[in-house]
Amino acid sequence: MALSRRRRNEEAPYWPGFVDAMAQLLLVIIFLLSVFMIAQFLLARQISGQDSALGQLRSQIAELTQLLALEKSAKAESDAQLLAMTDDLNAQKLKTADLLANLEAENSKGTSAGSTITGLQTALDAEKKLSADALSKVDLLNQQIAAMRRQLAQISALLDASEERGRTSETQIADLGKRLNTALAQKVQELSKYRSEFFGRLRQILSQRSDILVVGDRFVFQAEVLFPKGNADLNDAGQAEMLKLADALKQLEKEIPPDIAWVLRVDGHTDADQLHSPVFKTNWELSAARAISVVKFLQAQGISPNHLVAAGFGEFQPLAAGDTEEAKSENRRIELKLTER
Repeated sequence: MALSRRRRNEEAPYWPGFVDAMAQLLLVIIFLLSVFMIAQFLLARQISGQDSALGQLRSQIAELTQLLALEKSAKAESDAQLLAMTDDLNAQKLKTADLLANLEAENSKGTSAGSTITGLQTALDAEKKLSADALSKVDLLNQQIAAMRRQLAQISALLDASEERGRTSETQIADLGKRLNTALAQKVQELSKYRSEFFGRLRQILSQRSDILVVGDRFVFQAEVLFPKGNADLNDAGQAEMLKLADALKQLEKEIPPDIAWVLRVDGHTDADQLHSPVFKTNWELSAARAISVVKFLQAQGISPNHLVAAGFGEFQPLAAGDTEEAKSENRRIELKLTER
């Protein structure tokens, strides 16, 4: 019993060390699992980012696969024929070897086997002819295979050239787009310069009336200046104002270069009151008819119709809110805007 107690006392100190070692090993395993999970997460993100590039590559590979499929099927048939012909040739060679062996055996028997030798010689000649035919077919198949390989090489070269042309075209298109945007910006700047000069000229030649305003990049005429109420025919005062506008436009047509595509847009607007007119059923029709009346008058004064646009907005683009007479009068208007076509 003393010896047993001594052994338990000697083994007891090792157990805490063993537990510590197992705990450290468990921590190492948990750390390795965490590293593995992080690596898997990063790898998944990298793979998902490559899906779009793989999609493009798949579409290109699909086109090449369609071209190669026919060639592969033809090559497979040729390989099968070549294998069959090779087997036939080997069989013919074996038969030829057997005939030669038989011929040698018959020769050793003497002249009594002459007829047999003649028959064997004839059979040997026939087998040689068959072997020659088989060899010619094998050569033909080899030539066909070589031609197919050359065609595959040409298709691959054409595909590479097409991809290169595609990349070059994309570069050229991007360059052309930049040039076009630059040219358009320049034309817009030039048109803005002429617009400013045109509006400045209009401010000088048009009468200084409170019902003719400049709002942003537009000249605004109150409808009462140009038209009777509910009517689309220019009155005398309106024709006088439009004559001044026509003179300014004629001078503008001479100054703006032909490569700048510009138009004078005439927009008709009304208030929201319901019409009581046998001619116009809606405010939209009235606003469009008034804009067209201005355009026709300007054209009659010699302005090119290529530089005129008429548009009707009805009561749907008001300047002032409310139902007061002042707001309605402000919304009944003709707007002139010099803009690009």
